[in-house]
This record gives sequence, C-alpha cells and structure tokens, in this order.
Amino acid sequence: MNRRIVLSILSASALAACAPMTPKDPDIVDIAASNDDFSTLVAAVKAAGLVETLKGDGPFTVFAPTNAAFAALPDGTVESLLKPENRDQLVAVLTYHVVPGAVTSDQLAGQRLNVATVNGASVHVDGRKGVRVNKARVTTADIAASNGVIHVIDAVLLPPAN
Repeated sequence: MNRRIVLSILSASALAACAPMTPKDPDIVDIAASNDDFSTLVAAVKAAGLVETLKGDGPFTVFAPTNAAFAALPDGTVESLLKPENRDQLVAVLTYHVVPGAVTSDQLAGQRLNVATVNGASVHVDGRKGVRVNKARVTTADIAASNGVIHVIDAVLLPPAN
C-alpha cells in the first residue's frame, strides 16, 4: 500500500515536471516589439533607455503612436530625436505618452479630463466620442499587458515647450 502511494506521488511529480511552462504574460515592451506597426516607437524607447522602465511593474497606460504617426512628423524630426545628444528631448516626448496606472477606454467614456503624464505635463483626454488625447485619436484601445494597457494613437504627442 505504501509502495502504491509512493509510486503515485512519483508519477504525479514526473508528469508535473514534463508539463510545459506557461510563459509570462507579455508586458508593454513585449507587445510593442511584437507588432511591426510600432518599430519606430520601439527604436525610440531603446534609444531613450526606457526599456527596463516600461518592462517594470507599472501599471502604466501608454498612448502608443504607430510608425505612420511618427512618419507624419516634420522631415528629420525622428532622426534628430534618435541622436544620442537629443536623448533628454526623446525621453520627454516618450514619457509624455505614459500615464501612471492602467486606464481603460470604458473609464474614459463620456469624460473630459486633464491627466498628468510621467513627463510631468498633462494631456487632455476627451472620451465623449471615441477617445482623443490632445489631437490624437485612439484607433485601437485596451490592449492588455501584464503591466498596464496600451491605446494605439494616430499622432505623436509633443509635450508643451518649457
């Protein structure tokens, strides 16, 4: 009888050891890096040294501009921002796209708010007809990440000049 119990325990342990490990849910950076529409954003996050921050616990809400949004900036803007000597300016732009906490579109519906960003400046959020952030429109909302939420936007948000 004891032998059966020991064999059952050993069998269960062996099966558990062979079971596939479930991967950690993707974080904000993982999700952005897995989507070709965010290759410019991912390059900017890397150049700004913000990868580890955006892989952190959060939670964060990221208003993520697409490659097309970056391409709509004046010629040379992205290239200039990606230069090492402009890292502080790049950090200011990117952190202007991040709000502390995980905010979903249903929490914004019907509201007009000024929301503080990680940059320290505020963005104007209008959730009355869809969701707009400053003049950018949220084109895809509520992409869940392990450390927050991503809302895809159609324009790059530029922080106010100091």
